[in-house]
Amino acid sequence: MPVPGAGDGPGPAPAGHRAPAVPDEAAVRTPVPGDSLEPPVTRPGGGGGAGTGERAVGADAGLFEVLRGVGARPRGLTEAQAEARLARVGANAVPDALDPSWPRLFVRSLRDPFTAVLLCLGLVSAAVLAWGPASVILLLVVVSCVLRASGEHRADRSTAELRRLVATTVTVQRRADEDAAPVTREIPVEELVPGDVVRLGPGDLVPADVRLLRSAGLTVHQAALTGESAPVEKAAGADPGDRGVLQDPRHCFQGSSVASGSATAVVTATGGGTRFAAAHRRTGKPPATAFERSVQGVSWILIRFALLTPPLVLMANAALRGRGLETLPFAVAVAVGLTPEMLPVLVTTCLARGAGLLARTHGVIVRRLPALHDIGAMDVLCVDKTGTLTQDRPVVHRALDAAGHDDPEVLRWAAAAAWWSLQLADLPAPDALDEALLAGADEDTLTAYDGVTALPFDPARRLATVVVRTPGRLGTQTLITKGAVEAVLRRCALSEEERARLRELADAQAADGLRVLAVAVTERPSGDRPREHGLTFRGLVTLRDDLAPTAAEALARLAARGVTVKVLTGDHPGTAVRACRDLGVPVAGVLTADRLDTLTDAELTELAAGTTVFARCAPDDKTRITRALQAGGHTVGFLGDGVNDLAALRTADVGIAPREAAGVTRENADLVLAGKDLTAIDHAVAAGRHAGGNIATYLRITLSSNLGNVIAMLSAGLLLPFLPMLPAQVLVQNLCFDAAQLAFAHDRPAPSALRRPSVLDPRELLRFIVGFGALNAVADLATFGVLAFALRGPGDDRALFHSGWFTENLLTQAVVMVLLSVGATGRARRRPGPVTWSAAALAATGLLLPVSPPGAALGLSALPGVYYGLLAAVLALYAVGLLAARTRGSGSQGQAMSKPYRRGSSVTP
Repeated sequence: MPVPGAGDGPGPAPAGHRAPAVPDEAAVRTPVPGDSLEPPVTRPGGGGGAGTGERAVGADAGLFEVLRGVGARPRGLTEAQAEARLARVGANAVPDALDPSWPRLFVRSLRDPFTAVLLCLGLVSAAVLAWGPASVILLLVVVSCVLRASGEHRADRSTAELRRLVATTVTVQRRADEDAAPVTREIPVEELVPGDVVRLGPGDLVPADVRLLRSAGLTVHQAALTGESAPVEKAAGADPGDRGVLQDPRHCFQGSSVASGSATAVVTATGGGTRFAAAHRRTGKPPATAFERSVQGVSWILIRFALLTPPLVLMANAALRGRGLETLPFAVAVAVGLTPEMLPVLVTTCLARGAGLLARTHGVIVRRLPALHDIGAMDVLCVDKTGTLTQDRPVVHRALDAAGHDDPEVLRWAAAAAWWSLQLADLPAPDALDEALLAGADEDTLTAYDGVTALPFDPARRLATVVVRTPGRLGTQTLITKGAVEAVLRRCALSEEERARLRELADAQAADGLRVLAVAVTERPSGDRPREHGLTFRGLVTLRDDLAPTAAEALARLAARGVTVKVLTGDHPGTAVRACRDLGVPVAGVLTADRLDTLTDAELTELAAGTTVFARCAPDDKTRITRALQAGGHTVGFLGDGVNDLAALRTADVGIAPREAAGVTRENADLVLAGKDLTAIDHAVAAGRHAGGNIATYLRITLSSNLGNVIAMLSAGLLLPFLPMLPAQVLVQNLCFDAAQLAFAHDRPAPSALRRPSVLDPRELLRFIVGFGALNAVADLATFGVLAFALRGPGDDRALFHSGWFTENLLTQAVVMVLLSVGATGRARRRPGPVTWSAAALAATGLLLPVSPPGAALGLSALPGVYYGLLAAVLALYAVGLLAARTRGSGSQGQAMSKPYRRGSSVTP
């Protein structure tokens, strides 16, 4: 029932309202040519689905024009006609991109920036006939692509069961031939064609765009199209007035559902010709997300270093040592050493493991793996109040008398009116407000009266009336009227001053985000005709939206993780503010759509950061607000479920949709939730930060260690009369380190990493790796001094030098893995984790390989005992330096990967 103040658009339908019926075919003989002479049905521009019918029909066309336009009759099509049309126009399915096959996903993975870095180095290795490095790099490329394609393919298969059309079957009225009587039967929704006559009942999903022929008490949920939280009344004979197409009460559209009542309708558009499908065609390719932008920045850093390293090594050796192309394999090996070969594998593994865990434990399906990192980087979440913070179900808040004091008697009168309206008007089900009244009243109240007659809710009068027998008074009946405040006050015996006072009382309740019903009664002698005038005003019943049971807890947890929630809704601002206040969400500011239209993009960007509620929002407003938040430097997530949310959902860095969302919205979402539960989003944020923290740790350790090794190799190459390490030894060293670092995919980051948004920030990463890389280079150069002292005596100095540096490199990298993976707090875990065990294995390899037969094949040899003592001293000093540098840089460099993303921060080519 519509009420003033807090509604957003038409309120719940007038239960029991019956629109004028359309005459049957004997009375309605539309001048439609024989179906055998029908003009061809035009396919829509999007292709693949049926258009609007036999000819274009305007939304404001009369019923006869609609029937003529689609070549239909009120009794329905014949089976032959329907079959012919289905062959011409195609299935009633929303056009959508097919899931890419596994081979296609594999090929698409080759375009990943990290994979491109590896491919470039592999091709360079092959060009200089360094087949060992080339083979290993290309193998890593294949493994990375296989893992990435497999993860995305599994996600696509998980969401395949969610991808279904708005309805699976539909009740259609068809005839065997021209002279046969129509028969009602169920058919798959894909077989529906323009001109079909369908029947709709409570709970049915509207399978296509339709024009009503007959209706009885029909109300429709169309929040998926317009964002309206309350059911909207539809009636075949209603006057459309000057309302928009989606508000035309004579039409229902695909993507909506029947809340109450029943109807018979003719299909005017199917497939790609529906407004449901048009929303999908209007959206373009989504922009790059925070993770993709950051990955591109890091990749270009690696590409520059990798391309610059070989020529620098060649030129330096040629100028200072007179060496020529014989150093090219070593130069390529140095470039390989600079590149984190396992990065694509580790990124894919981290994201795939997080996505799999979310799907198994919380029912969250990650449709695009990088989105898991993006939701970890999210610092603003935009939600629609409808069905997210609330349950789309009003509940009684208070019952007030004329003085504004609590009065339970007012609720008893209102509930009795709702009960007898339902019983005497033979309504299929109570509307949302009547259901709330019945739930809030005692059962004894409902049975205390005997109903006599009822005048169901009429949207023109905006009220409903029942007549009941007055208990204990024979010959007397009580008339109870409830409805919109203004409509009830006009029928009460009140002075103008009293009416104005009561209006102010109702307006104050509505401004507080409540829906308001007025209740009035009067006594009449039995047998008198019910007349709604001279009533005695009894009071007001206020109703509020029922809060989602987990919303308050989830919002508190998101706030603790540094995620700010903003409400973008089509509702009245008071309703949204009320929901926020009840959930404990501080409301910093409120903006309505009419104010948005007066703001420039720069002004909106400035105001959006400090605004909590955006009310009366149209779809374009939601998109503009999302862009404004992004322009302000935020990583934005958007939770939506309807076609009206599609544009904003695709604009956001992370698009989120519940399982019951419109099909096209689910298909464009990055994450699909089992339900509209913000707790699931909190779990997804934690999983994203878990994966992002592991990726960040890997990058910090790998790139700083690799940079230090490269600096040391370049220095040693210029100082020594021989190459400091053979290309094969460099490759094996890198393989050992990379294999050990796969443990980061199974590690748990420090708890502090889960409490704030984090993204890859290439500039901060660069500062971190330069600082720690220089420290690593100092440790390597110190090892040169140790080797010079320890290797005095007979033997092959080259082999011993190679062996000593090989061992030192693996040991220092093991130390780095342990010390830099315990988190910014510096507190180690109580028990060894996968990274600790992997570092121990790496250290054992460095110590044992030189004295093993495989080491001899690589040109390594056993080292003197004095070397290990001196090396232990170098490693101890290196560990102290690492701890000091980490402590000093914990506020900046140590958290290089834990900064909220700000646009423009990525390093671009």
